[in-house]
Amino acid sequence: MTLTDAGALVALLDKDQPQNARCRNVFPSLSLPLLTTWSAFTEAMYLLYQIGGWPLQAKLWQYVEEGILSLHSSNGVERQRIRQLMEQYRDTPMDLADASLVVTAETLNLIRIFTLDSDFYVYRIKGAEAFEVVPSRL
Repeated sequence: MTLTDAGALVALLDKDQPQNARCRNVFPSLSLPLLTTWSAFTEAMYLLYQIGGWPLQAKLWQYVEEGILSLHSSNGVERQRIRQLMEQYRDTPMDLADASLVVTAETLNLIRIFTLDSDFYVYRIKGAEAFEVVPSRL
């Protein structure tokens, strides 16, 4: 399973995105299913609608239906941790989707994340461990 951010999903699904080729090239090396949070999924749906409407959103739903993408739901303890992280990283700033991904990594002991967001080079899992970001910086 590979933790996955909204931007990487958008780039993977939209051939017109500048990072599409990078995301497609790394995709075979990812452990499936991809895993994201409802916050990141919502962000991806919003962005896909903005650039391509329902056809791109339908592709994302197809990933879910085919088991390529799974959605993680946060529990009460995780939501408290999300709030703590957003406060801790407020100068970055950390948005809700990013915080939910960090907490999911902490909860499920994941270190690899499929993302185009450079903030994941700053964020730390359980305050200490760095993420393994794919695709890596150019």
